[in-house]
Amino acid sequence: MVAEEGRRMISKRTKDALAAAKRRGKKLGGDRGVVPTKKVRALATAALQARADSRVADIAPIIKDLQAAGAESLRDIARGLNDAGIPTARGQGQWSAVQVKHAPDRVLLLA
Repeated sequence: MVAEEGRRMISKRTKDALAAAKRRGKKLGGDRGVVPTKKVRALATAALQARADSRVADIAPIIKDLQAAGAESLRDIARGLNDAGIPTARGQGQWSAVQVKHAPDRVLLLA
C-alpha cells in the first residue's frame, strides 16, 4: 500500500509539473511531426558546406605558416592552433589531429 501511494504521489507531482510548464507556453514532447522537404535539406546542407569552406579558408594560411615553421605532424599543427588560441569550428574544445586532417582535404576541394 505504501509503495502504491508513493507511485500516485509521484504521478501527481509529474502531471502538475507538466501542466505548469504547458501553461508557461513550453512545448512538450520531442517529435512535432515536422519533416523537412528535400529542397530544405539541400539548402541546409549547402549552408553548412559554405560555412565550413569559409572557416577552412580562414585557417589555411595559419596551417601553412605552422608547417613552414617546422610543424610536421597533424598533432604538431593541432598544438600550434591551440597555442595560438584559434577556436575550433564550434568555438569550444581543443584542436585534434583528426580535425586538422580534414582542413587540408577541404582546401584541396576548394582549389
